[in-house]
Amino acid sequence: MKSTLLMKTEAPISLNFLVYVQNIFLNRNRSRNEMKFPYITSKFEFREDFDMRYRELWNEVSKRIAEHSINFLEDEKNIIYQGLFAQDDNTLNEYNEIYRSFIVWWRSIAGGFSLERSVDEIGQQIYADLAGLLVEKGIQPQKEFIISYIYDECLLFELEPSSYYAVVSIKDCFMNYIGLIQKLQQSILLSSLNMI
Repeated sequence: MKSTLLMKTEAPISLNFLVYVQNIFLNRNRSRNEMKFPYITSKFEFREDFDMRYRELWNEVSKRIAEHSINFLEDEKNIIYQGLFAQDDNTLNEYNEIYRSFIVWWRSIAGGFSLERSVDEIGQQIYADLAGLLVEKGIQPQKEFIISYIYDECLLFELEPSSYYAVVSIKDCFMNYIGLIQKLQQSILLSSLNMI
């Protein structure tokens, strides 16, 4: 049996912005040695139900990417502000500063370009290993498999596999490769089991 796996990889700006905001939120209660990028000294007013709202937003944005592979942050900019930040003029100005800071970083060589380049080679290995496992198990993928890369982990909740779509951090690629391949395989198996 020959592999018929079609796989698309991307680094969605909207999910990476959510990780950026998550890290600002988490840094408020971390020691200097535990800080995540970006390190921002200002204290921002987040919603009290930030964790729950973050998960809802993440699921909404990733579902949209999985279904349509559209990658525009402008569409989510106001939704993210309203969902995660306390609503007043001061927080709107602070949020706009966070947004501009992210955009400058993302468009630089150190941002989105570096993320995509860092996973190029390992992305080919992921494809080869995943395709080999599917052939070995006699599984024919039913549609294109999409992987969204994020620059840092989603730390507020465990990312669950979904049908033909996965969000993968750079850390997963390099520090948990075997577990990553199993997780990706599970995403395809999930669909195959639902069809039985």
